[in-house]
Order: sequence, then C-alpha cells, then structure tokens
Amino acid sequence: MTDPHQQPEIDLERIQGELLDSLDEEFEAELEDALEEERREFSDDGSRIPRKVYFRELLRLQRELIKLQDWVVAHNVKVAILFEGRDAAGKGGVIKRIAQRLNPRVCRVVALPAPSEREQSQWYFQRFVPHLPAGGEIVLFDRSWYNRAGVERVMGFCSDHQYEEFFRSAPEFERMLVRSGIYLIKYWFSISDEEQQFRFQCRIDDPLKQWKLSPMDLESRRRWEQYTVAKERMLEETSIEEAPWWIVEANDKKRARLNCIHHLLELLPYREIPKDPVTLPSRHHSDDYVRKPPPPDAVVPKIY
Repeated sequence: MTDPHQQPEIDLERIQGELLDSLDEEFEAELEDALEEERREFSDDGSRIPRKVYFRELLRLQRELIKLQDWVVAHNVKVAILFEGRDAAGKGGVIKRIAQRLNPRVCRVVALPAPSEREQSQWYFQRFVPHLPAGGEIVLFDRSWYNRAGVERVMGFCSDHQYEEFFRSAPEFERMLVRSGIYLIKYWFSISDEEQQFRFQCRIDDPLKQWKLSPMDLESRRRWEQYTVAKERMLEETSIEEAPWWIVEANDKKRARLNCIHHLLELLPYREIPKDPVTLPSRHHSDDYVRKPPPPDAVVPKIY
C-alpha cells in the first residue's frame, strides 16, 4: 500500500510532456500562418525565416518578456504600448505573442470599440484614460487614440476642426503621460499594397478568418491611397522626442513579431529580478478525509 504521506517521485517524462503541451499552444497559434504561407507563389525568394529558427527565437524573447514583467512589478513601472497599422498588418499577431506567456493581471490588452454617443460628446482622449497603466502594469493598445488620425479622417467620422485639433492635442497629451512616469511606446506596422490584398483574400477564403473582415475593412482597402496620405501626416505630426513612432516592416509576419519584441526589450531598461528558489511544500494529509466522487451526471462526456 502506498504511504499517502510520502512525496511522489519526480516523473521527468511527464514533465517533458507538459512542456511539449505548452509548446503545442504556440504551434496551434501558428497554424493559420502555415496555411497562409502554403498559398503563396512558389516564386517566393526563400527569405522567410525558417520555422525552427522562428520558434527558437520567439521562445527566447518570451523568456525575456517574463523578466521584463518581473521588473515592471518589482519597480512599479507603467508601460503603455500602442500598435497601429493598416488592417491585416499583423498588430494582433504580435500582441498575442507578447501577452501569451505573461500574467494577465500584469499585461492586458485594450481594444476599444467604436465610441458610444456619450463618448462622442466627451473630450476625445477621455475614454482612453481609464485604460492607461497603473504601477506594475503593461498595457497593449490594439489601436488607440490614433483612430482619429486614421480611420476617422479617411471615413469622414470627424470634422476638419476635430482632425486639426487632434494634431495640436496629441503631442501634448503624450508629453503629459511621459512626464507622469509612463513609458509610452508607439509602433506602426507597415505592409505593402500587394501584401494587404493577399491577406484580405486569405481571410475571404478561410471560414475561420472571415470574422476578421468587416465592411469597414473592405472600404479601407478601396481607400488605400487616402490611408497612406493620412498615415504620412500622422507620423510627421506626432513623432515627438518623448514618444517617437517606430516603424515595423511587416510583410513577413514572423520577422515582424521577432523584430518588434526584440526592439521593445531594447527600449526598456529592465533587469532580471533575483528570486528565491521555489520549493514545493509537502501536502497536509488528514487520516479522516475521504475524497467524494463527483455526481455522474455532472461529468463532461468523454467524446475524445
């Protein structure tokens, strides 16, 4: 009979299996990329990063992100990162890889919907302020207040006066954030006309991706040149010393993710926080405790 008070032996094979299961989560996330790459022309010049190299570097960078997270918490640091770019530029992909291994209580994603009628009557930046980071937080903005300089301008959702006022206010707003102690980092994901067309077509043909295409996305495709003009002015007017714009070349999704995460880590002065070794405590056993089985009708059927 097994002694219930005896510590179980370490099963290295089982631990290895758990680690592989964790990696499978990343492989599943990459499946859509693999299917997309299969559709590319065979004339591809072979410059795309090998998958083995990509996964090795991604996992290495994600380990560094965990060190960054520990530093943010230990020093009560506030980090806000803005991700902007055309539709299908790959913003969501890099956000997913940054947040994937981090504590959601430390690193959270903000993707606000279109403003309500009440929000439209407020100071433009007001609805973004509650989502800014407190001490010990990293906030990833999947689009931000720069909607006004992009989609709102191109689609006619703001007046000329509101548009011009944005360029007067945004730099001052961001200087205030930086003076308050927030690390404010802004990324623009840049893709070519041809690459966006290819990615849109992949979404049209893939039932698992069609939800990503909205009527607004399709209209933005038609207005490519108007978006280009708006983007160029946005970068010119709002790239300030305190919070410059950083351009991520994003035609290659995998390289864009690695380059962006590496650059982010280079920007922040984080250091590895020493930790005490973790020891799993012995579980307390009560001789009079008997575990009760769950009600049979409450158990999820084993279909697989």
